[in-house]
Amino acid sequence: MTAALVSGFHHLTLSTDGAQEDYDFYTKTLGLFSVKRTVLFDGTIPVYHLYYGSRHGDASTIITTFPFRKPGIYGRRGTNQSRTIMQSIPVGAADFWVDRLNAAGIPATKGSRFGLTRVIFAHPCGIPHELVENPADSRAPIVNDAAGTTAQTAIRGIYGVQVAVFDLDSMNEFVEGGVGLLREATGDEGRMYAVPDDLGPHSVVEIIEDRASKQGTWMLAGGTIHHMALNTGNEENQIALKARLEGMGFTDVSEQKDRNYFKSMYVRSPGGALFEIAWTVPEGWAKDEAPDAIGTSLVFPPWFEHRRAELMAGLEEARF
Repeated sequence: MTAALVSGFHHLTLSTDGAQEDYDFYTKTLGLFSVKRTVLFDGTIPVYHLYYGSRHGDASTIITTFPFRKPGIYGRRGTNQSRTIMQSIPVGAADFWVDRLNAAGIPATKGSRFGLTRVIFAHPCGIPHELVENPADSRAPIVNDAAGTTAQTAIRGIYGVQVAVFDLDSMNEFVEGGVGLLREATGDEGRMYAVPDDLGPHSVVEIIEDRASKQGTWMLAGGTIHHMALNTGNEENQIALKARLEGMGFTDVSEQKDRNYFKSMYVRSPGGALFEIAWTVPEGWAKDEAPDAIGTSLVFPPWFEHRRAELMAGLEEARF
């Protein structure tokens, strides 16, 4: 059996539309906390990079977004691309979320897949989201009194990602033999793979076949999911996973990139979805903010300080 070099998700990243509607959606409607407000570290376009999750920014709870309304760059959702963001909720909480989302003007319905009840809705920019009742999830709920969530209803963290692909078998070789995910189910609903995790079986990658849709956008573009990040825990595991993937012929694994709070490598899967393998640096989110005040100020990485005025002038106006 392939050695487990990952333990759960690190974060999920998508490109959205307006910064204000994005912030309100995640912090007010879904009840997550602001964990970090910074800017896109790659390229030259001034774009926010917003992080949401548990109060302390625990790995496996983080959703990050790039709001692209001001630069006006938009993509196409399609096949060979990550399709749906999924978060975990307590069993019995689905009705609460259906009522809450509909009351907020976000159409939501109940559904089921792989035997689990789900709340099905979309981000204001159109990206599909689901809240999944997962009885195997032992993580503490992200209770946010200001947002009106409780221990019986609050999101627990990332459940997973659904990926649409043209070729299921090619993707299987990558996720099972390469990344080391464990196939749990196969059927008309697609394939479900468990992400190894020291905390127990609470996160998955679901893969469906879609040969009808056009190719989805892979670049950073509003209205699309950009990547899923798996947690290697440390640099040693990250380097070992890179070596394993390259040894299998997946030679497009990037060099390590410094994301200030974590170190990342990226690889494009044969099914199109972009995977990141990441680990958090010792200082974590408190590298540039006090531990009890993360996500409360707009911060820049040291290498962007000389561009602060330029970036500030180019960012979309928002009230965070």
